[in-house]
Amino acid sequence: MTITFGREICGDLAIAQQREWLVTNGIGGYASGTVAGLPTRGYHGLLVAALKPPLDRTLLVTHLDEQVDYGELSLPLSTTRWADGTVAPRGYEQLEQFWLDGTIPVWQFAIADALLEKRIWMEPKANTTYVSYRLLRGSLPLQLTVKTLVNYRSYHSRTQAGDWRMDVQPVENGLKVLAWPEATPFYLLAPQGNWAIAQEWYRGFELAIEAERGLSDRDDNLLVGSCRLRLMLGETVCLIASTEAKPDFDAAASLQRTQSQTQTRLQQWQNAQPDLAAKAPDWIRQLVLAADQFVVDRPLPKHPEGKSLLAGFHWFADWGRDTMISLPGLTLATGRPDLAREILLTFAQFVSQGMLPNRFPDDGNPLTDADYNTVDATLWYVEAVRQYLDFSGDKTLLTEIFPVLQNIIHWHQQGTRFNIHLDRQDGLLAAGTAGVQLTWMDAKVGNWVVTPRMGKPIEINALWYAALRSLAHFARGLGQPSADYDQLAEATLKGFQRYWQPDKGYCFDVLGSPTGADPSLRPNQLLAISLGCDRDHPPLLTPDQQKQVVTICGQQLLTSFGLRSLAPHQPQYQGHYGGDQTQRDSAYHQGTVWAWLLGVYAIAHYAVFRDCASADQVLQPIAHHLQTAGLGTVSEIFDGDAPFQPRGCIAQAWSVGEILRAWTVIHQTAVSPDPAAIALT
Repeated sequence: MTITFGREICGDLAIAQQREWLVTNGIGGYASGTVAGLPTRGYHGLLVAALKPPLDRTLLVTHLDEQVDYGELSLPLSTTRWADGTVAPRGYEQLEQFWLDGTIPVWQFAIADALLEKRIWMEPKANTTYVSYRLLRGSLPLQLTVKTLVNYRSYHSRTQAGDWRMDVQPVENGLKVLAWPEATPFYLLAPQGNWAIAQEWYRGFELAIEAERGLSDRDDNLLVGSCRLRLMLGETVCLIASTEAKPDFDAAASLQRTQSQTQTRLQQWQNAQPDLAAKAPDWIRQLVLAADQFVVDRPLPKHPEGKSLLAGFHWFADWGRDTMISLPGLTLATGRPDLAREILLTFAQFVSQGMLPNRFPDDGNPLTDADYNTVDATLWYVEAVRQYLDFSGDKTLLTEIFPVLQNIIHWHQQGTRFNIHLDRQDGLLAAGTAGVQLTWMDAKVGNWVVTPRMGKPIEINALWYAALRSLAHFARGLGQPSADYDQLAEATLKGFQRYWQPDKGYCFDVLGSPTGADPSLRPNQLLAISLGCDRDHPPLLTPDQQKQVVTICGQQLLTSFGLRSLAPHQPQYQGHYGGDQTQRDSAYHQGTVWAWLLGVYAIAHYAVFRDCASADQVLQPIAHHLQTAGLGTVSEIFDGDAPFQPRGCIAQAWSVGEILRAWTVIHQTAVSPDPAAIALT
């Protein structure tokens, strides 16, 4: 789709600062900002480098203070808001148009009869950002002065400069910046420019979004140099920010590589899903491109080609749960099974005591220091394997990975970390210890776990059942015994009816918690329908129960952009997500809307009612959302109350992945083979 704005958006600072762009480099680094050019987050910057890919993300180049001289005119292109509320300069007033070219942000500034175009992109697989300027129209030469402001801090933190001085040295075509002797040097380069060194702190940048989130909203940035560039009509000049001393100075070639990668992604999708791609709306095509922004390299000693998925931008790393939920939509629905395979093999290296990590540390060894505090990531892994094998029929991978899957089931039967174990009395999986959050509803404030869900959460047992049925199918495909998995699954199927509340017409959310069964109306029960709806084994809920669940979730939980995490009539419900960390975390799973669940609901609705048009209508509002918040992508969460303002991360992997997967599932033009009959070749 064409995401484009004119002066009606660009010229209104209150609106233009709410629309954020994002470009990534595939190794964890990124550049991001607002349409207005105004930094509103501590996470905004032109070069946020992954110094230990895909983590250790460090803000290096923060902001460009740009000014044009054209004839008698001298006008700013950049915009800054200061701690006292002053907005100066006001470059957005020259901004005539903004759009996304694929995922590349493009600005056009009108200065009298001159029209100047600006683009920002990153070199794939490199901590290198290009900022190009092209004079599209004009009767005179245009002089551009770019002051470059830098930093050297974790993207989570802020800088109070004090008397800190960086070492700034001239190099061929630009400047070398060294924050301190042990720091990673970085470079500011412009082959066509004239550079002058500076050493001046710009103090008191106001970061409006951080103020809304109850976080530190002031930052200082260092002006290290200015570059003067002269443009004639039709000419392009480029400023390069990089951790490499000699990046490719051919900006046109770099841009071509980036655009070629975009076309490759679309072509992979079209080749894998030709019928679907031919009828897909533009907003689905945009999500196919957005999917690639989450893909990162995660090389390991035994698997140097390792891959992973970042959970979200700006602040999430690669989480086990998020990666596995996202994988089918971000890789299979986009025609990239080879990528799915690499991710599955990468995460197989991390299985410990039958568990997948929840998250990886920014520092330390991911193989030894990962956090395993999750009950569902591992089960989502089995489901991701199942969907990959259904898509590819890759018996080679199954043969390699099957012992890992057997190990997972074994550990869950006998018991593993955090009291995760099978209750043989009812065939259900139980989990939980005091003070630990194990499910996806994982908010914790100090020692307070907001939604502890100790006991037998419903989606965990839907995943457990799906995993057992998958293992039985895999075993048969490999000519190995499957009866034990079938027997365990039958026990779970029988025990699962304990969740049903006939007087309410929906399921308990948790059984066996310290306070008894939890009757809260939450969306987790939808996974008992959406998981395995394309398979031949008996469903966990009867057809009538499924219909009641989808209906009441639609009536109480469904919004335009996702499902509420708790029904509004519940006493713990909170309809607004905002304030400081405690306020936000207390609302995170108590009514806040989650976009990834929109895909779950759409699939469940289609499975129950077989109404493609109605299920498709559920997804349609996302087309409009792509033009707000994170442009061309899908936010993490939204307020539970209308008008459902976007909150949290501007780009969330499972939001994009599950919506892509849901659209694909409900729009299949041909009947897929029976998964139980697929020959794994």
